[in-house]
Amino acid sequence: MSLKNRISLLILVDSFIVFFSIFVGYFLLHPWINPFESKFLLASAITIFVAHHAFALAYGLYRKVWEYASIGELTSIFKAVTFSIIAVGAVQLLVRGDVLLRALAITWMLHLLLIGGSRLSWRLFRDMLMGKKMPDQKRTMIIGAGQAGTLVARQLLNNKDRGLMPVAFIDDDVKKQGLEIYGIRVVGGTEILNDFVKDHQIEHIIVAIPSLGKQETAELIKKAVDTGIRTQTIPLIEDIMTGKLSVTDIKDVKIEDLLGRDEVQLDMNKIKGQLTGKTVLVTGAGGSIGSEISRQIARFGPKKLLLLGHGENSIYTIDMELRKTIAPDTELVPIIADVQDYDRIMDVMTLHRPDVVYHAAAHKHVPLMESNPTEAVKNNIYGTKNVANAAHISGVESFVMISTDKAVNPPNVMGASKRFAEMIVQNLAKRSDTKFVAVRFGNVLGSRGSVIPLFKKQIAVGGPITVTDPEMTRYFMTIPEASRLVIQAGSLARGGEVFVLDMGEPVKIVDLAKNLIRLSGYTEDEIEIKYSGIRPGEKLFEELLNEDEIQNKQVFPKIYIGKANPASELELLYVLEKLPEMTNEEIKQTLVGLANRKNVEASKLLVGNM
Repeated sequence: MSLKNRISLLILVDSFIVFFSIFVGYFLLHPWINPFESKFLLASAITIFVAHHAFALAYGLYRKVWEYASIGELTSIFKAVTFSIIAVGAVQLLVRGDVLLRALAITWMLHLLLIGGSRLSWRLFRDMLMGKKMPDQKRTMIIGAGQAGTLVARQLLNNKDRGLMPVAFIDDDVKKQGLEIYGIRVVGGTEILNDFVKDHQIEHIIVAIPSLGKQETAELIKKAVDTGIRTQTIPLIEDIMTGKLSVTDIKDVKIEDLLGRDEVQLDMNKIKGQLTGKTVLVTGAGGSIGSEISRQIARFGPKKLLLLGHGENSIYTIDMELRKTIAPDTELVPIIADVQDYDRIMDVMTLHRPDVVYHAAAHKHVPLMESNPTEAVKNNIYGTKNVANAAHISGVESFVMISTDKAVNPPNVMGASKRFAEMIVQNLAKRSDTKFVAVRFGNVLGSRGSVIPLFKKQIAVGGPITVTDPEMTRYFMTIPEASRLVIQAGSLARGGEVFVLDMGEPVKIVDLAKNLIRLSGYTEDEIEIKYSGIRPGEKLFEELLNEDEIQNKQVFPKIYIGKANPASELELLYVLEKLPEMTNEEIKQTLVGLANRKNVEASKLLVGNM
């Protein structure tokens, strides 16, 4: 129906209702009417007719979409009808000197009932149609019967295209249990979740409590995921409040949603003092961590942001991305360079004179570095030495090295090479005006080479998922969280510290695999998990600090300072000189022994040769 025809129909219906209401209201009280009263009644009818249409236009009653009528539309009807009756009362007072209150009260009730009923009948008719489950609609449970859950339910009812039919609410608030919202019952608390899903053929679950803390949300999502039913959630409360996303922007649950880690609250003033208006260099800027650090830094408005990396494609990608969002007064400089090339790194430092350096360039794959120890030495040790020395000579204010939990008691080349790199910057800190620090954290979800992309590829081809050992655990955090904490730790630097990030509780890799299978819409019967055995250099569990380094006091929420004592500079210089002459096995033995300070044979070899 066109808008013109729609308005015409509504005006015609309203005109009939207006006249019907006032005549019936009057004749119910005065069945016999004299000529004077008939004229008076006609004047009243004309008044309410004109007044109703005037107020109906004023409150937009002819342009509202009544299929979606709610409290707001009913309020408009109430105002239009009430003011129309007040107008009639005013005319009666002027013409007759008094007001027929009882007749007007009956007219008001009939007027309100019929106008409201005529509009809401459209909504009722639509709701009756919606109440019929379409063949392709999935029976959906909404966890959370608050404002967010109610909005989600309404959105799903209004949009059949989503293919979801809400049939039940779950809410732990006992005051809501047993009530109905839009005809959907609040069936109970989360303790009945699993049983209700099985008994009522639930095919889809939506978690709709954006105000809940991340830890509680993660536990709730975990319960929903454990039912084996596809689970979705709504955006975080901060994204809703800032207008980035709407409550009804339903999204799939991601594996990081199960971590339950609260948002990092940064000391913005301290970071601004370090980064705003400064020249900042990020090595490995094309990598997972380096690129996210670059994104976070860009928010603080540096004068110049140097993106340094060996791979031109990755540097091109982050450069193009940041150019869309970077502040107009920030100069973005992509630099293709290898940290193993000291002269090139020195040229970059001399030309741009950075104030702050974030050193994220490194080889990080344990099994690969176990097979290629010389490459770990070149990139992780000599690369770090080159960048750190260039920073020292160039007078950089602050140097932050990205390290790893694998540097603690390392049995492998990769971890030992990173611990060696930590000791290089720790020793430089003793004699340099540059504040040299290292920041350790564990595995980062979604980073290149992490288990998540691998598991997703294995699931995509129907499995199996390969897990090394059923007892293997790792610490995990998201890329944005790790990057923010790295930047925060850098702002706390005094020189020589090894900062350790709070990674929460370690997660079993097999549990991660099981959760990813469920989130992908499969069961463990459909996607097999196979155990391949621990690979060379791997540990069953990782540590963030060894027993001699542990400090319980946080210097900032989620940030500790470890008491990591380095080997002497003389020892490091000797090893650096001898490493190029060593065999692969000697490299591993020497680095692991130096990192652990427990390998007697390695210590004897080192001291004996010195």
